[in-house]
Amino acid sequence: MGLSGGSGVRRGRGGRRRWTAAAALALALLVTTGCDSGPDAAPQPDGTTRPDAGTEPEDTAEPSRAVARVCAKPAAGPAKAPSGAVSVDPAVPGDLAAKTKASPAGTTFWLRPGRHRLDADRYAQVVPKEGNTYVGAPGAVLDGRRTNQYAFGGTARDVTLSHLTVQGFVAPHDEGVVNHDSADGWVIEHSRIQFNSGAGLMAGSGQQVRSNCLRGNGQYGMNAYKGSGRLRDLVLEGNEITDNNRHDWERKRPGCGCTGGVKFWAVDGADVRGNWVHDNRGTGLWADTNNNDFVIEGNVLEGNDGAALIYETSYNAVVRDNTIRRNNWVEGRRSAERGDAFPFATVYVSESGGEPRVKARTDRFEISHNLFEDNWNAITLWENADRFCNSPANTSSGDCTLLVEDMDRCARPGIASAPLYSDCRWRTQRVDVHHNRFLLDKSVLDCVELCDRMAVLANYGTYPDWSPYMGERVAEAVTLRQRNRWHDNVYVGPWAFVAQDVSQVLDFAGWQGAPYRQDTGSTLRGGDGG
Repeated sequence: MGLSGGSGVRRGRGGRRRWTAAAALALALLVTTGCDSGPDAAPQPDGTTRPDAGTEPEDTAEPSRAVARVCAKPAAGPAKAPSGAVSVDPAVPGDLAAKTKASPAGTTFWLRPGRHRLDADRYAQVVPKEGNTYVGAPGAVLDGRRTNQYAFGGTARDVTLSHLTVQGFVAPHDEGVVNHDSADGWVIEHSRIQFNSGAGLMAGSGQQVRSNCLRGNGQYGMNAYKGSGRLRDLVLEGNEITDNNRHDWERKRPGCGCTGGVKFWAVDGADVRGNWVHDNRGTGLWADTNNNDFVIEGNVLEGNDGAALIYETSYNAVVRDNTIRRNNWVEGRRSAERGDAFPFATVYVSESGGEPRVKARTDRFEISHNLFEDNWNAITLWENADRFCNSPANTSSGDCTLLVEDMDRCARPGIASAPLYSDCRWRTQRVDVHHNRFLLDKSVLDCVELCDRMAVLANYGTYPDWSPYMGERVAEAVTLRQRNRWHDNVYVGPWAFVAQDVSQVLDFAGWQGAPYRQDTGSTLRGGDGG
């Protein structure tokens, strides 16, 4: 697929009580059960283990309370076949695919209890017809046996998959197991998509992913990517998304930007609500390259090795009423130990912001009414001065902003003046950070320095030699002129603030004073907080 946009993350040197009520409401809606791990698990930094792909999980001790725990006990499917459904026999290899082929569109298939298999060919898969429904009885498992690459593929619309465990498939890098071909209108609910290679799910327009366990997949829990145009109107609600990127692709392909709990590519309209996104190896949620119109609310984002959320080269979003805790301990610490002063953050807004000319439910990037607790750094607003359309430093190769149709126009002499000077680059602008609560206790993180920062900055523009963004132009703009504002927040703990470049580290008074004048109406109580 050539999905290389993520490597653009940092290249170059360089109040009110609404959140508590909303967070409590979101958490009250989530089921409290247990967590799993498998018998062939690898040791983790916290002493827990991760099961290998294809192994059957076993329940272990209860994790932290008050979060969505659908992996341990998803809602049970029907014990008897629904009226008119075709019954699928687990004792007959390939029965599901064969009966799908022989039945008309719109058929409901009931998978009986047991371990269902496809034919032994690696490309054997179920190819649904339009409007088909696949529902599992209690204990129904579709197992790829580390042999089959894909479980459900094809281009049929409006397919429903529910109450089924899908595991042990070996999709290649950047490909997925369920809805492999990104067909539109699918509904995936009350299922466990787990311990597969590649991505557990792909996504099409209008896809609804509700109350599932997306766990232990080799690359992503879900890869929201559609090769034939933009992907629209995606819903991700009430899922547990955990332990993904188990094959650690960022180490295999450094800088690939190709991992996380969920990756979104060119999605226009997404509602991400009430999910528990935790303990993924890498980023929890990552929106990369020309995404737009996201609402990310009421989620619990915790314990991810990297950022809880990266929003990169994209537009217009609302991030509100989330609980964001204990993220970025692995990747943040790793960067600090190698002496990198860049504020790698838990919420990382990279070349993204509000743009009124791109139609959405908002024309800003709003981060509000969230609880941040004991993360490695908080929010960084970053803009790479060297990254723009047609620049060799644009690692989203072949992509341009949504404001310029012909990327070749982004060249001398036109790019040096309006409107191309602004339109040829993704800009971190119109970001509004307000009414959040930021708690930090360094003793919890076992951190001495470089874990306590809030930042807005850019690098010194140097490349390519025809760039009109040389020097401090972008750093000054993102810091002072692009309407990026913090206000009415509460800080508890030893916070520091970075403005314009990594060398400019401020205390709270300096952050609030001229010329930055950030965090009007905000309060800070120093020391370690909890």
